[in-house]
Amino acid sequence: MNTGSLKVLTEAEKMRLLKELQEGRLEARDELVNGNLRLVLSIVQRFAGRGENPDDLFQVGCIGLIKAIDHFDLSVGVRFSTYAVPLIIGEIRRFLRDSSVVRVSRSLRDVAYRAMQAKERLQQELSRDPTVDELAKEIGLPREEVVMALDAITEPVSLYEPLYADSGDAVYVLDQIGGNENDRDWLEELALKDAIRALPEREKTILHLRFFVGLTQMEVSRAIGISQAQVSRLEKGALTKIKSRL
Repeated sequence: MNTGSLKVLTEAEKMRLLKELQEGRLEARDELVNGNLRLVLSIVQRFAGRGENPDDLFQVGCIGLIKAIDHFDLSVGVRFSTYAVPLIIGEIRRFLRDSSVVRVSRSLRDVAYRAMQAKERLQQELSRDPTVDELAKEIGLPREEVVMALDAITEPVSLYEPLYADSGDAVYVLDQIGGNENDRDWLEELALKDAIRALPEREKTILHLRFFVGLTQMEVSRAIGISQAQVSRLEKGALTKIKSRL
């Protein structure tokens, strides 16, 4: 899409077309959509860097725009963009929540959605971000439930998400974790545990007796009732499997 060629409607043109639409001229709806695509694009840019396809976000934003056009009340006396922007943002946020890699229960998503709608209303009324207590009071729910719901839909951050890169090399979230030279490399530990967990029970038993209890191969063979040669073969096979998984 050549965004430079997109038509931008004046507020007076929007009001005229909205009136014509509500009087039954359906063609006015298409003109309103085409005349507000730049508004959708400007909102989509706020969600850049989340790993989502911008074309998908644009399409979802257009759904919010269409809803705003269909439900706008001319008698309220507000600018169309004032009404449309929260609907477009809400539609995109709902899409991001529903397509998140972290699955959240429907009830929590509903509470979070209500809280974000209340936040947008209060931001306009108070000219500042509302507190959690104000959000909870607005939607009539306990503070703890609101906090839990909003935390549940927070986008997960990759350990390799760059924090800043002012002087060449980027600094990632992973770089800010720990800092003590005695800290264990917990990522490798998790991978090792997963690799061991995937082994057959007999091989796990042999590794436990050999490297955690400290028995010799001969002692292990007597403990589990197989030959020392079998212990050696199974131990070597288990270590090879772990190395391949790592």
